Amino acid sequence: MPNERSAVRSAATGRWIPHLAIAALILAALNLRPAVTSLGPLLEEARAALGMSATLAGLLASLPALCFAAVGFAAPRLAGRHGAEAVVAAGLAALATGLALRPLAGGTAAFVALTGLALAGIAVANVLLPVVVKQRFPDRVGAMTGLYSTALNVGASSAAAATVPLAGAFGDDWRVGLGLWAALAAVAVPPWVALARQRRSRGGAAGGARAVRAPGPRLTRDRTAWALAGYFGLQATAAYVIIGWLPQIYRDAGLSAEAAGLLFAVTSVLGVPLSFALGAVAGRLAHQSGIAVAVGLFGLAGYAGLWADPAAAPWLWAVLLGVANCSFPLALTMIALRGRDGATVTRLSGFAQSVGYLMAVPGPILVGTLHEHTGGWRAVLAVMAALMLPQLVAGALAGRHRRVG
Repeated sequence: MPNERSAVRSAATGRWIPHLAIAALILAALNLRPAVTSLGPLLEEARAALGMSATLAGLLASLPALCFAAVGFAAPRLAGRHGAEAVVAAGLAALATGLALRPLAGGTAAFVALTGLALAGIAVANVLLPVVVKQRFPDRVGAMTGLYSTALNVGASSAAAATVPLAGAFGDDWRVGLGLWAALAAVAVPPWVALARQRRSRGGAAGGARAVRAPGPRLTRDRTAWALAGYFGLQATAAYVIIGWLPQIYRDAGLSAEAAGLLFAVTSVLGVPLSFALGAVAGRLAHQSGIAVAVGLFGLAGYAGLWADPAAAPWLWAVLLGVANCSFPLALTMIALRGRDGATVTRLSGFAQSVGYLMAVPGPILVGTLHEHTGGWRAVLAVMAALMLPQLVAGALAGRHRRVG
């Protein structure tokens, strides 16, 4: 009897684990962008309060890429030692802590340091969510990647659109507007703790460690791995320039802070339906090169429109750049598809994202410096349009039907 009850209990638990994993993925993805997208609409107020120059603000815009690169290299090793789910849980806890304490910073150094803590938490989730998808949903990689990419865009757009009104509801206090997002991160921690305990009870962490530490392909010698890293880096450069500076571009063109926040939100809102559809379609195709090129052309058109006149058709430019932002879920889908197994995807995700984000570090800094020296945005937008060309090439190469290893 005790054995039968144990078997029934185990079967019931097993049926709920996939649902718990889906909920955990969605909650984690919702938190992958608010730490960054909540800052853009209030960057002007934060700079004034903290005495931050445009160049230093550009460094702040580059901080996500820098943290994602540095911490991303360590994520596969941490996952091998403790299990992917446990590391994601710890990362989300660090994110919640950083977001809660960041608004209390009295100076730029503390603000940047606490932002770095929050971003370090996001970094491990960035690398390990494709791994969890590959391990727990091997037959639904495209659909599940599309699902959590959709959640990512919901979180990003919600933070972009709601942060200014939230601050306004509390006496136009930008610190409250930023700090409230810590609650969303805290809610995401318990499901990942539960998944980590479930895997540990089944001996999953030890197996994961052996898989990660097992000999694998030399990624530095693999052309597909480098193509993925290049594509990821170029799309990340564009994404963090948009996140860090697009609201300011619109505000400098004469639009209000609220309108700039809503326009910026459009670039993420479009990703809600598009990411899910793109992930499902891309996952069923042998080649994703055509999709990568098409998405890049939308970005090229969006930058050209902003260069001509940001205020002429602001909603159109936002829509074009919103479609271009779908290069991120496309990159994640290609990473999961190019790896032969979970262990390879772990290493490939760490390599492509870390190298890619490292490539993206100079972009926002260059933008801030270029804007400060020219006093306008045309030179910046010309550079961003030019960078779309190598992104098109890298996407075409990364999307070919090849397997790493």
